Amino acid sequence: MFVDEARIEVRAGDGGRGIVSFRREKFVPRGGPDGGDGGKGGSVWFVARSNRNTLVDFRYHPRFRSERGRHGEGGRRTGRDGEDLVLPVPLGTVVLDDESGEILGDLREEGERLLVARGGIGGRGNARFATSSDQAPRRHGEGRAGEYHRLRLELRLIAEVGLVGFPNAGKSTFIRQVSAARPKVADYPFTTLTPHLGVVDVEDGEGFVLADIPGLIPGAHRGAGLGDRFLRHLLRTELLVFFIDVSEGSERNPIDDLASLKDEVAQFGQGLATKRAVVAANKIDVLVDRSRLESLERRALDLGLEFWSISAATGGGTQQLVLSLERRLRQKELNAIGQTGRGGPG
Repeated sequence: MFVDEARIEVRAGDGGRGIVSFRREKFVPRGGPDGGDGGKGGSVWFVARSNRNTLVDFRYHPRFRSERGRHGEGGRRTGRDGEDLVLPVPLGTVVLDDESGEILGDLREEGERLLVARGGIGGRGNARFATSSDQAPRRHGEGRAGEYHRLRLELRLIAEVGLVGFPNAGKSTFIRQVSAARPKVADYPFTTLTPHLGVVDVEDGEGFVLADIPGLIPGAHRGAGLGDRFLRHLLRTELLVFFIDVSEGSERNPIDDLASLKDEVAQFGQGLATKRAVVAANKIDVLVDRSRLESLERRALDLGLEFWSISAATGGGTQQLVLSLERRLRQKELNAIGQTGRGGPG
């Protein structure tokens, strides 16, 4: 089951209590205080793992607590520290404070760790309180409580290119055509219920990761059809592909579809509308009225958007589109390298 959002509670372990103890040995009448300190409570960490792809474990187990520190012992023995609790999460997990909405961390790299609840410090034993004026203290310190937080976890797919379209536009067929991903494909709306990632290999190129999110419906940016959660997966992408069904079977106007998709992206905010984009007119293999294609092309060019005519079902034009996307991605990298190198030593 794919779950991309979860609310959880984490509590770090409390510190152990210091102990009041006095040395008791034969022939040592004044052994003095020897109470040890309490151990430190265990902390709670997140660690990013590439072998995880869902937050489902957190949906059904929302409360986590690490081990408390052990109490001190006589003979100045410090209690054992509590074990840290390390929770694996998928790459691309964003951790937020559930109350303030503040982003606490964004785990993108394999093995990256984030401390989300610090364990409590152990209390001091009475040996720590001994002074010249109080050589037999009967005081000890209580361990400090571990931190407690309510968190929200959001999974945001790590992909360079994102497909945006209405249901049944052919996005899943396209990702099957150009990658090894195998999302479900059928002739009815909402076939795709969860986002899919596909790795696209490009000859003489590095390739890229492509994200296919479920089809949007009007009002998606406000949460209609869970559209706001699906759009969230596009936040990391470099390029968007507006996928438009131009066939007569869609009973939709391609120009209106493009306008609606651009509006949903703009209304969602968070910089999504500023991303570079291209338009892919799909299902040209079953297109009869060419004017639908031509009018969409004119509109896309008027908006300054690169335009491609493809058939995801037959593969027509798909490789040309893929090569164009790869070139655009690599060009941005080269531009970034060039800007970084400016002003350096000659």
